[in-house]
Amino acid sequence: MYRYDQYDQAMVDARVAEFRDQARRRLEGKLTEDQFKPLRLMNGLYLQLHAYMLRVAIPYGTLDSRQMEMLADIADKYDRGYGHFTTRQNIQYNWIKLEDCADALADLATVEMHAIQTSGNCIRNISSDHFAGAAADEVVDPRPYAELMRQWSSFHPEFTYLPRKFKIAVIASEKDRAAMRLHDIGVRIVKRDGEIGAQFYAGGGMGRTPMIAPLIRDFVPIDQFITYAEACLRVYNRYGRRDNKYKARIKILVHELGAAEYIRQVEEEFAHLLSVGVEPPREELARIASFFELPEPLRRPGPRAGTPLTPERIRDIGAPDQVRGGGFEAWALNNTHPHRHPDYVSAVISLKPAGGIPGDATSVQMRVVARLAREYSFDELRVMHTQNLLLPHVRIADLQAVWQALDEAGLGAANMDTIEDIIACPGLDYCSLANARSIPLAQRISERFAQTGRTEAVGELKLKISGCINACGHHHAGHIGILGVDKKGVENYQLSLGGSEAEDVSLAKITGPGFDEDGVIAAVEKVTDVYLASRTEGERFLDTYRRIGMEPFKEALYG
Repeated sequence: MYRYDQYDQAMVDARVAEFRDQARRRLEGKLTEDQFKPLRLMNGLYLQLHAYMLRVAIPYGTLDSRQMEMLADIADKYDRGYGHFTTRQNIQYNWIKLEDCADALADLATVEMHAIQTSGNCIRNISSDHFAGAAADEVVDPRPYAELMRQWSSFHPEFTYLPRKFKIAVIASEKDRAAMRLHDIGVRIVKRDGEIGAQFYAGGGMGRTPMIAPLIRDFVPIDQFITYAEACLRVYNRYGRRDNKYKARIKILVHELGAAEYIRQVEEEFAHLLSVGVEPPREELARIASFFELPEPLRRPGPRAGTPLTPERIRDIGAPDQVRGGGFEAWALNNTHPHRHPDYVSAVISLKPAGGIPGDATSVQMRVVARLAREYSFDELRVMHTQNLLLPHVRIADLQAVWQALDEAGLGAANMDTIEDIIACPGLDYCSLANARSIPLAQRISERFAQTGRTEAVGELKLKISGCINACGHHHAGHIGILGVDKKGVENYQLSLGGSEAEDVSLAKITGPGFDEDGVIAAVEKVTDVYLASRTEGERFLDTYRRIGMEPFKEALYG
C-alpha cells in the first residue's frame, strides 16, 4: 500500500495546524458558525443532530493494522468506543467534541491518515473495488491509478470549490464491485491490443435525481488519463449550476447538455490540455505502483486461480465439529471471494450481525481485525463499499483460525450479499438532514429474517435503506430499496424494487404508496414470498424481478 513521502506528510501536518487554529478561533467566538462551516467541512467535520461527526478518509478503502489500531484509539479517546464504516470506504465518528478534533487529526497524521476533502464541494475520497489486487478477473490492480487521482485531486486549486461535491470510482474489472456508473465520474482500467488505458463514464449519481452515467470515452491512453479527468472536471466546473444546489451535480449538466454535447466540450478541453502538459510524468505512476506490488507468495497465480471454495475443500481444512455445526462452513462458503492465487481467498468480515447497526465496529473489534490482518493477511485490510471489512489475502489453510477469532469477537456472521447484509445510512438517529430512521428498521429486518431462517432460502438479495432523498443508503440501487420520508410529521417508508449497482446497473422503481415501519417490514416479507414462489432454478431475486416484472409484487403488496 502507498506510503507517504515528506511532501505528503508535510501537507497533512500543515493542515492539522491550520485547522487547530481555526477551531480555537471558533471556540473563542472569533469565528461565527457561518464563517467556520466551510472550514470545518473541508476537514471532514459535520454538525449533526446531537454532536459533531468526523469523517476520516481511507483512500480506495486500503489500510494496514497500525492504521486500524489508530482508528480504534480515536474511538476510545475522542468518541464513544466505536466507529461507523461507510459506503465511501471511509469511517465516521459520531460524537466528536470540537475542542478535541484537532488532537484527533494530529493522532491520525502520525499513521498517514487525515480527513481532508471528506466533505465540501470538492473531489471526495477516491473509491475502488474492495477486491483490488486480489481478484483474479482484474486487468491490473486499479489502486495505483486511484492513488494518482488522489494526489492530483488533493488541494487542486481549480476544483476546491466545485458547484457540488464530486465522487470518483476506479475499477479494473468487467465486474463492477464499486457502483462505478453511479458516480460523478467512473473509470474502468482496460486493456486494448496490449495497451493499458481508461474507460470514462460521467454523470452518474443517486440522491434526489438518480442517474446512470453514460459512456464518455471508450479508451484513453493511460499516460493521458489524468488529463482527461481534468478535462471532464473543467467542463463541469465551468457550466455546473451554482444557483441551485438541487441541480448542481454533474449528472444534471450531462443530462441537460446531452451526453454528445458534453463529450464534444470535454474533447475540446482535452485537446487543449494535451498541448499544455498537465499529465504527471510516467515516473510518478511507476513510483506509486511500486507500493502496490503483491507479496512474493502471491505473485504466481496457478491454474485454479479465481476458483470459489467448495464444501469438500472446506471440510478438508475445518475441524469436523466446526464443519458439522455449520458455522465455519457457512462462513467460508458465503464470506470468501476467489483470489488470484489458488491457495488464498479474500475473507469478508461482516459488520452486520442480526439486530446490529450496519457498518458499526467497536474499538475492541477493530483491534481484533488489525491483529488478524497482521497475522493472516500480509498486514493489509480493506473497507468495503457495502459497509463491511475485508482481509484481502488469507491462506485457505488459515481460514478456520480466522473465523474462530472473528466469531469470538461477534464478527463471524455468514451473511455477505444476503438480505441481512443491509446497507443503511445513519438516518434520523444522527443526521440532521434525515426524515426517518434507518438503523432501527435495518435491525428489525435482519432480526426477522435471521429468526425465521429465510435468509438462506432467499439467497442473494441486496437491501438498501436511506433516511432521506439524499440516498446515502443507496436505496435506488437496491434489489429492494427503502426510502424514509416525512408524511405529515410521521415516518413513512417507500418501497422500491429492481435496482442494481453492479455491471448490470439499473435504478429501482417505486412499488406504490408507502408504509409505516411495521408495514414495510411485512412488505419486504411479501416481496420475498413472491420471489420464492416465482423463481426458477438458479435465479437471484433480481433475475426473477426482471423476468416477471413489477405487477406480481404490487398485487401481493396492495391487492
